[in-house]
Amino acid sequence: MAESGDRRPIAARELTITRKLAGWLVARGASADAISVAGMVAGLAAGLCLALVPDWPEAGWQLWLLAALLIQLRLLANMLDGMVAVGRGIASPAGELFNEVPDRVSDTAALVGLGIAAGAPVLGWAAALAAMATAYVRTVGRAAGAPSDFRGPMAKPHRMALATAVALWCGLAPVAWSAGVPVVALWIILALSLLTAWRRLHGAYRVLRARP
Repeated sequence: MAESGDRRPIAARELTITRKLAGWLVARGASADAISVAGMVAGLAAGLCLALVPDWPEAGWQLWLLAALLIQLRLLANMLDGMVAVGRGIASPAGELFNEVPDRVSDTAALVGLGIAAGAPVLGWAAALAAMATAYVRTVGRAAGAPSDFRGPMAKPHRMALATAVALWCGLAPVAWSAGVPVVALWIILALSLLTAWRRLHGAYRVLRARP
């Protein structure tokens, strides 16, 4: 569903532990932009872990599990940066850049890394480009005057949830059971990201077309 406003709807923002963590960061004067950068570092590290899986097969399961953890830390940072910015009542002049660019870098790192781990780097790049298209369409639509559209079926939280599930499966399941799973996941991300981009583009067109 399309959302009005510029904040992605995330149910975890309402959790008590999340609010307490954001409050703790606010009380210590944490920078929302620095949290965004920390999330990007976690995303890059997740992609690196995945990319190293073929070269370090003896440590493969640890790399898969570490990647899953880092992907979730990246998402946590993505959520906390906005909560801290609101909590401190400080709008950085460059806040939009810190909000968007680290996300694109993190998505690309995770999906390209997953492609390398799966032995299908071209598929990883294709999935990363499709993921970027969903954000590009949302940003262009908003710039043209349409509301920010965070609908799926393969928005950022969905992509990263699937990538995390794959990493956990490949880290915990026998190797024979996980063969081919990352490739299937990447095809799903690619196809549904393209569908998501089209839905957002069509939604923005309808909103803008209806205006006098």
